[in-house]
Amino acid sequence: MNRPNETRAARRPSQGFTLIEIMAVVVIMGMLMATLTVVVAGRIESAEIQTAKNQIVRIEQALEFYRLDNARFPTSEQGLVALAEPPSSPPEPRAYQPGGYIKNRESLNDPWGQPFRYRIPGQNNAHSFDIWSLGPDGQEGSEDDIANWSDGS
Repeated sequence: MNRPNETRAARRPSQGFTLIEIMAVVVIMGMLMATLTVVVAGRIESAEIQTAKNQIVRIEQALEFYRLDNARFPTSEQGLVALAEPPSSPPEPRAYQPGGYIKNRESLNDPWGQPFRYRIPGQNNAHSFDIWSLGPDGQEGSEDDIANWSDGS
């Protein structure tokens, strides 16, 4: 049955993978993971930017409701916190809603954990107010700032 010139290794079926095969699989998996990480990271930042734009719209709506009830917007000194709790500094609102105008103070923070900025009268919206986020880099005046006067917001 056994031929004399057959070696013992040639007669045995393969018992597993070689080190080179395992290393090739690990390298390929690493390359796939690196590619996915870059794609996912880009999507996450894009989603955070869109979330900030949506939050600005909701804050604008809450400010309009505040104005309808109280005949004015909160002052810059009162800030956006006046949407979550009654202002303690003058002018006091005349018909403040018991539950406020926004669910909680955390809603007044951008996706990067920084408070939205508010200014009235606005420098960019002279007859209204400015609301903006410093964006992902947290730096004032950089190109990634997100505001209610810029495109797409």
